[in-house]
Amino acid sequence: MTQPDSRVVYLMYHELEIPGRALCNPSPGYGRYIVFAEEFARQMQWIKSQGWRGISVDEALSSGAINSIVLTFDDGSETDLISAAPILKQLGFGATFYITVGFLGKPGYLSRAQLRELSDQGFDIGCHSMTHPHLNDVPTEQLRTEIAVPKSELEQITGRAVHHFSCPGGRLDQRVIEAAREAGYDSVATSDARPNSRDADRFSLGRVAMMRNTSFETFQDFCHGRGLWRIQLGFAVRARVKSLLGNAGYDRMRALLLNHTPRS
Repeated sequence: MTQPDSRVVYLMYHELEIPGRALCNPSPGYGRYIVFAEEFARQMQWIKSQGWRGISVDEALSSGAINSIVLTFDDGSETDLISAAPILKQLGFGATFYITVGFLGKPGYLSRAQLRELSDQGFDIGCHSMTHPHLNDVPTEQLRTEIAVPKSELEQITGRAVHHFSCPGGRLDQRVIEAAREAGYDSVATSDARPNSRDADRFSLGRVAMMRNTSFETFQDFCHGRGLWRIQLGFAVRARVKSLLGNAGYDRMRALLLNHTPRS
């Protein structure tokens, strides 16, 4: 069995789609990031077949990640518990679930009791902000509300320390990094599609988004760290457009292209 590149690949998932179950958000822009639960199970089985492990961010940073793929989930959809967790438990895999605290209890998302259950099953709970804004647009004086306050709430709900943060939309700046450090986080994850070397900056961890249209062959390549330059090129282009239009302008343009209303 070949091993993954010495640099560690972090995969980013969102909600898993279960036949007959409505998604948390019906918009096309949101749906692009949704993987079918059946496909997710197939992907995890393949990782296992390679002799690799699926692990959490906490394990990767504290114990190393040899022969491992780091698994992360953003937002806190209810499918984290009812779909992803059983698949992961069956394979003996870990994962980090980044929770948007303001979404807890909303239709389709985890309740506080479900979040506690997910944590009690041994999964790493991270934070994905309070209300899911573009953090590089948030005034400095409000960053604590989006970064430090939800950390404390998650710790109160789970009874466990929260060490890791992921940025909504992958959008951050130096102020966000400093706020995360001050809040006591050990890492910040972005949406920059690149693997992480052993000495990578823990406050700018790359992750590879798993998309609805990601083929199984492409998934395999990503796990080996292959073909990521294509995503990186697209990321660079989008970053340039965002710098020109701003986050709001970029989202309006994206909404027009996808023919949907921007997610609030």
